Amino acid sequence: MRHADSSPDKLRMPIPKTNLFASNEAVAIAFADYLIHLLRKQEEIHIALSGGSTPKVLFRILAEEYKEAVRWRNVHFWWGDERCVPPTDEESNYKMTHDTFLKHIQIPDGNIHRIMGENEPELERDRIAAEARTSIPYYQGRPRFDLIILGMGSDGHTASIFPHQMELLDSDQLFALATHPESGQQRITLTGKVINNARAIAFLVTGESKAGKIKEIFYQQGNYKDYPAAHIHAIEGDLTWWLDDAAAVLTDIHQA
Repeated sequence: MRHADSSPDKLRMPIPKTNLFASNEAVAIAFADYLIHLLRKQEEIHIALSGGSTPKVLFRILAEEYKEAVRWRNVHFWWGDERCVPPTDEESNYKMTHDTFLKHIQIPDGNIHRIMGENEPELERDRIAAEARTSIPYYQGRPRFDLIILGMGSDGHTASIFPHQMELLDSDQLFALATHPESGQQRITLTGKVINNARAIAFLVTGESKAGKIKEIFYQQGNYKDYPAAHIHAIEGDLTWWLDDAAAVLTDIHQA
């Protein structure tokens, strides 16, 4: 594992707390260890999951190696965003998580708080927000997740907050409707204020296509302010980036 070098002679300001690994698989293995340690520390924990290739590897590892390692009945799973598709659709984040992980562990159905992408979007946005309000402990006037797992797109988006909808970072809604800028597909996403209210936020970002945006965000260069991921900072929580070598290739990160 490698860590960020934030020495002042190299950077204008410290770059985010970062763990670096050789590959996508290595990121997932290390994060699985971190996650299991976290789960063993708390009686009840609320986690918002992400879709994407690295979480898919993570879920497979959890199902294969850790399905008996913790009391899953103490864990509540949510999703940071979801496409407005049925749970049987191959694009559903829930389906990917269920098929690779959830169906392999012993967890009460009531602990799985999926966004019902098959419902009418505005009604579902309000329904999942109401469920969060009554299920998750509050802090600073909002539900506070114990951990939110995020990815980052090659355009700098995170969850389903895209660069053309930056207003969702400051929305007072818990969940909001989002639109994919190319396909026009509707999605439901956590908003920025809820994400930044979490106890811990983990960005899992891998692949060379993300390297340019990582560099701009970490060193506050170029158009970084236009990328939603750059505005995630965990107001009073812990923010950590988990990267592979390809994603971090343009940064200055040294071997620990």
